[in-house]
Amino acid sequence: MATETKPGAETLRLIEDVLAKDIRHVVLIMRHSAREFAPDKHDLLNPLTDEGRELALDLGERLPKSLLLRGYASPAGRCVETAELILQGHERGGGQITRSRPAEALGVFYILDQMRMYKAMQAAGGQEPLLEEWFRGNVADDILIPADLAARLVVAFAARKLQATSLEPRLDVLVSHDMTLYTLKDRLLRQPASEHGGVNFLDGLALYYLEGGLWMQSHHGDAVPLAID
Repeated sequence: MATETKPGAETLRLIEDVLAKDIRHVVLIMRHSAREFAPDKHDLLNPLTDEGRELALDLGERLPKSLLLRGYASPAGRCVETAELILQGHERGGGQITRSRPAEALGVFYILDQMRMYKAMQAAGGQEPLLEEWFRGNVADDILIPADLAARLVVAFAARKLQATSLEPRLDVLVSHDMTLYTLKDRLLRQPASEHGGVNFLDGLALYYLEGGLWMQSHHGDAVPLAID
């Protein structure tokens, strides 16, 4: 029987793989930790579970302690808390941190009409079928902005973090939502969910510069060069 991978384990392996290329500054765009799914709350108000808090702390504790950590997060509480806990775990394990702050660019800015988006999701049969329609351009632009534009805006924000200079090896942790990760993987890495599975809690994508070019990598395969205006 196959065993389920612990949330965050693939992300740790991804970071180790990238650092093995002698990359000194990595941006990690990742999904938040395990969350509640209370039906009586607005989705963005659902917080982390106790398990989710422990998973985020554990991920931080297991990160390489040579890294200086800086955090950014979607304004949603579960994303902010995930970033803070990862930094807290890293510091508790002996690593250095700076600070964590919210960023609208990591939120669900691409959703223009939340109610109509949920109705479209119900009509499509769930989140992943709706995403497939969005990626094909079959969702109205007044519900969701074009998926390719959303992906470019997120990566442009993340790439600006790579412009900071530091004497120490640095990891910028950017905590967002599964919908963001699905979009980046499909539109930029050409790794659709139908072939590579869903986006789990604490899954991440690494962004870095190598030999003058911008690259993105998931735990599913080799890095892909990006051309982002």
